[in-house]
Amino acid sequence: MDLLEYQGKQFFATYGIPVSDGEACSDVDAAVAIADRVGYPVVVKAQVHTGGRGKAGGVKLAENADECREHASNILGLDIKGHIVEIIWIENASDIAEEYYASFTLDRSAKKHLGMLSAEGGVEIETVAEENPDAISKIHVDPAEGLSEADCRAWVEAANLNPDANDGAVDILMKLYDAYTKGDADLCEINPLILKPTGEVHALDAKVSLDGNAVFRHEDYAQFDATQPRDEREEAAHEKGLQYVGLDGSVGVIANGAGLAMSTVDVINQVGGEPANFLDIGGGANADVMAGALEVINNDPKVKSIFINIFGGITRGEEVANGIIEAMKRVDIDSPIVIRLDGTNAQEGREILQPALSDTLMMEPTMLDAARKAVELAS
Repeated sequence: MDLLEYQGKQFFATYGIPVSDGEACSDVDAAVAIADRVGYPVVVKAQVHTGGRGKAGGVKLAENADECREHASNILGLDIKGHIVEIIWIENASDIAEEYYASFTLDRSAKKHLGMLSAEGGVEIETVAEENPDAISKIHVDPAEGLSEADCRAWVEAANLNPDANDGAVDILMKLYDAYTKGDADLCEINPLILKPTGEVHALDAKVSLDGNAVFRHEDYAQFDATQPRDEREEAAHEKGLQYVGLDGSVGVIANGAGLAMSTVDVINQVGGEPANFLDIGGGANADVMAGALEVINNDPKVKSIFINIFGGITRGEEVANGIIEAMKRVDIDSPIVIRLDGTNAQEGREILQPALSDTLMMEPTMLDAARKAVELAS
């Protein structure tokens, strides 16, 4: 789950990270009232799940109530890279002496957490990495050992920040590591992390991505799920508990397992087609799950064929076959279906499906054959 900036700041604040005083709202009068409370000058910021807000006119400084009203009116409803601004964040403007970059994420190859810190903040870290990689100080943290204050201080000193910022940076980075680990985050990023003229270090921005699989440990994360950007197809799939991402092609995809679903998307492209979605039904391929998946894909007007790609591990082939047949009785399918069934008890499953095969329900022996057939039918 990718948080909006204001949600990220609220998340940081729960771990003691200093952020600007502010509040989110969705109308102009409320924006002015918030600005009056926090004190001018204020910054009016669009809250959308994309970058480039400043260049698009989504971040404006207001010196007084009239300017706040004008900027709030212009930003609400603004289209930023296809995202319509419905929420704005009003915060007290900060005086900035220097800007830094700080983040924690997972380095899968090292099997450790990765911290990155740079004295060159306020720009994309990818740009810094490309143009001046030596400007990024990195630290790998063993999850079993955690981040010690001594290691954190050595890391900060290696980043060559202004010495006046070192103590404040160490304090914030220790708290940022807590937020990242205890909050079950995939990414916690502050860009910029600022040094004020008064010597305080402060998080001026927040980019946070939480692990959706850890929601059961955090009841309050439901508020973040409610603001995730989803189109109609994705919202319908989410309501059914399906792992779905909408794409722009014409071949609907149903697979069990994220890896297989991604491979299915790839093989459709490989044989000249375009996938309409990524859909992972996980380990459950019973009638209820399969019916829900077929219903979501069937409601996509761009879909011209459906490729069901199942490799049975824990899931058994005969269960999948019975699930598909029962699901087709519940959903009026508009597009032909191609099935590839392999793995545990696959032969039993194929035998169950055999009597139901027709011009609209086909079965192919391999993943590649099934992909070619689905693409042919879609075109």
